Amino acid sequence: MENISGDQITISRGGMSATIATVGASLRQYQVDGTDAVVPFHSDEIAPAYHGMVLAPWPNRLRDGRYTFDGRDLQLPLNDAEFSAALHGLVSWQNWAVVSVQHDAVALCLELPASPGYPFRLVLEVSYRLSSEGLSVSATATNAGDHALPYGLGFHPWISPGSANLDDCTLELSARSRILVDDRWMPAAVVPVRDTFDFLEPRPLLGTSVCDTWVDPVRDARGRSWAKLGRPDGATVTVWGDAEVQAWQVCTGDGVPAIARSGIALEPMTCAADAFRTGERLIRIEPRAHHSLTWGIAVD
Repeated sequence: MENISGDQITISRGGMSATIATVGASLRQYQVDGTDAVVPFHSDEIAPAYHGMVLAPWPNRLRDGRYTFDGRDLQLPLNDAEFSAALHGLVSWQNWAVVSVQHDAVALCLELPASPGYPFRLVLEVSYRLSSEGLSVSATATNAGDHALPYGLGFHPWISPGSANLDDCTLELSARSRILVDDRWMPAAVVPVRDTFDFLEPRPLLGTSVCDTWVDPVRDARGRSWAKLGRPDGATVTVWGDAEVQAWQVCTGDGVPAIARSGIALEPMTCAADAFRTGERLIRIEPRAHHSLTWGIAVD
């Protein structure tokens, strides 16, 4: 069987196992006690809807692929023809190098060369580790060039409802505001959460369709924010992010044939759509400097 998603590395600890595919440094499968925590895909399959992929050096969409940084007008390739946008960065479809493997951890690295639309040298390292807390994912970006660069980061796990339907689950999301979008899915306004978009307390997903970004995260004593999928089997799948996570993209997969509402995307991100243009929550990395972020998935 051809592993078109790249080399496969499986790590395990106790009742947990995770398989990472080198294309996109993707979390291809994560199970706890034999039950899927994320919606898996096959090793001989292209990740259907950015399943488990790293989104860098920007997540979400960039309008027309155009932006200006430090006085330079730049044009990225457009890979979202419907909305004339550059979508989800440049690293998702790259084959990452495996740096180290242990029984419960794996580290991967990608050296992204400068290109006409992103003329910066970026080195990304991502590690997956299983522990008593579940699965944690750490990412470090290094500016390997001589000029400052713009940067954003996201991850795209599709969380599984297990053997249930998504309609039978609940969602809790620790964020106070939601971004309204225009007809091209670009940010138009930020509003406080209310009514069916208020998930500060668990809310049933029955009849709920979302593909939205939440910001202004509420953090716990450790500086973490989170999104929680409550399943009817009594389990709760928590996706958490550290203080570098400034936005959460949540998508129930309605209208996405590759997912067909069989899971929910709970995406920790450093910024929302169009950050290269708006500058909102955009990270600037100076030459030889670094940026790090850690997030994870726990099943309770």
